[in-house]
Amino acid sequence: ARMMEARMDFQTLQQLAQQVLSPRTLTEDASAGSVAAALVTDKGNVFRGVCIDVPCSMGFCAEHAAIAAMITAGESRVVRLVALCEEGVVPPCGRCREFLYQINYDNLDCQILLSDRVATLDELLPDRWA
Repeated sequence: ARMMEARMDFQTLQQLAQQVLSPRTLTEDASAGSVAAALVTDKGNVFRGVCIDVPCSMGFCAEHAAIAAMITAGESRVVRLVALCEEGVVPPCGRCREFLYQINYDNLDCQILLSDRVATLDELLPDRWA
């Protein structure tokens, strides 16, 4: 989903992620939607995604789905990001952190909502692979 918003705060991003949070079974092997993510770019566009969980490591995180939508739309700079599960805010996993960095090095300044504070990607990824 793509929406324009000049200034997107974390509360609004959480509400947008909550709208697509919808845990469901796809097949006996696959499920989706137990985690939802919303991000806003430097151009003010919002992209959302949900996780897809399948065997054999072929699934992906909600953050990856939102990032893929953003890249498809021609953008790569993330300003703010939030991910939610039914229990509340969840931090991005290590793979998502590295992915955010590798698609645009300026994403180190991205603000990420954690359960108890806001942190930058730089703080969450102190020793980068690349």
